[in-house]
Amino acid sequence: MSINRQIILTFVALVLSIFIFGVNDIDIKIQDIFFDNSTQTWILDRNLEPYKFIFYDGIKKLLIFIAVMILIVSVIFRKTDTIQAYKKGIMVVILSAILVPAVVGGLKKVTNMPCPKNEIHYGGDYPPIKVWEHYSKKSKKCNKICCFPAGHASGGFALFSLFFLFKTRRNKKIALIIALTVGWSMGIYKMLIGDHFFSHTVISMIIAWLIILLLEKFIHFKAKET
Repeated sequence: MSINRQIILTFVALVLSIFIFGVNDIDIKIQDIFFDNSTQTWILDRNLEPYKFIFYDGIKKLLIFIAVMILIVSVIFRKTDTIQAYKKGIMVVILSAILVPAVVGGLKKVTNMPCPKNEIHYGGDYPPIKVWEHYSKKSKKCNKICCFPAGHASGGFALFSLFFLFKTRRNKKIALIIALTVGWSMGIYKMLIGDHFFSHTVISMIIAWLIILLLEKFIHFKAKET
């Protein structure tokens, strides 16, 4: 499939996903599984170790470390045949590690949607809202607790970029499996502690893939120019 067709289909999938999740209550039905109404607590305490370290602090530091190491190695050994052969893929990986979390983080401020833990349904103060809706002037604003899409999981989904680094079909499949495993592990953890709905992670995943496709197209275009 051409890169242009992938970009179009991914964008369509993004729009459809936002609409579908917005017009039904699948998020609530899934999130209710992780919430104990009798105790008003989530299935997993956010401060419980080793889960917090493994799926939050530790994985974030590991992903940053990997991205920095790839950058350092590619700069130091930039003139070697191996780096030259993988140069475009390395650029996609490094830029994805920066742009995917940055874009998703920026969107969270624009969408102004609360986390599950902050919604009235789960004992919070904020009424539910769709991505295309806005709070009235009398309603409280999310401010620093905006949670859509999932910012934490976006770092894991940025690993989709490895698909364009590897050359063989087998390694490309492994890259996708790794990205899905890491991204959804991070996303599910945040669902278990009440920080995100299922749709938040789905949308974050699609956005990550769309950004990576656009980066691949841009870098390929610039490479052809030179």
